[in-house]
Amino acid sequence: GLVSGTLGGGKVEARAIGEARDLLESGGDRCRLRTWNLQRDIGMTCGGEMGFLFERIDPADDWHIVVFGAGHVSQALLPLLATLRCQIDVIDTRPEWIERIPPAPNVRLHAVAEFEDGVGFVRPSSFVLSITKGHSSDRPVLREVLRRHPDIPFLGAIGSASKRAVLLRELGEDGIPRDLLETIVCPLGLPIGGNDPAEIAISVAAQLLERRGSG
Repeated sequence: GLVSGTLGGGKVEARAIGEARDLLESGGDRCRLRTWNLQRDIGMTCGGEMGFLFERIDPADDWHIVVFGAGHVSQALLPLLATLRCQIDVIDTRPEWIERIPPAPNVRLHAVAEFEDGVGFVRPSSFVLSITKGHSSDRPVLREVLRRHPDIPFLGAIGSASKRAVLLRELGEDGIPRDLLETIVCPLGLPIGGNDPAEIAISVAAQLLERRGSG
């Protein structure tokens, strides 16, 4: 696996990495407390002791976000979300846009033929954002998510109030019940003003955090 951050290098860091790997591989304890004497246990010339708390963070514990669309708003939003404790799946039909997303250990990228092909990455507990090329590609994403996961905790689509009205009407024609339609968040983001991608990204990230906190 990947190692992020540093303890200053050297023998202590190598011992800590080994202990962390053992904890992950053992599948037993969730936490371990270790105190090492630097001379006796680590083999260093300097004296003293160091204490460490090791905690296993299982993927199931992570907040899962699925973003459909890798356009301008997503390009601004994803670096913000990637700094949080979450796992993110990004889906788009355009490989050239997928390739522009900055790499991050908790972001997985998926190029698909059709946006709805990415609905398989959605879990019942996922937060889902549909930020695709337009309402014609948002519609099948929203429809399939609601059909497979009617109790999804957050399902949002970028756009205006008029777009929301069109989407709800068309999804109703697709057979989605009215009570599920009302769970769709559109417009997406807190009403803090501003229409450029960076400002929209901040408002969307804030809305996701607000909803997660209230859930």
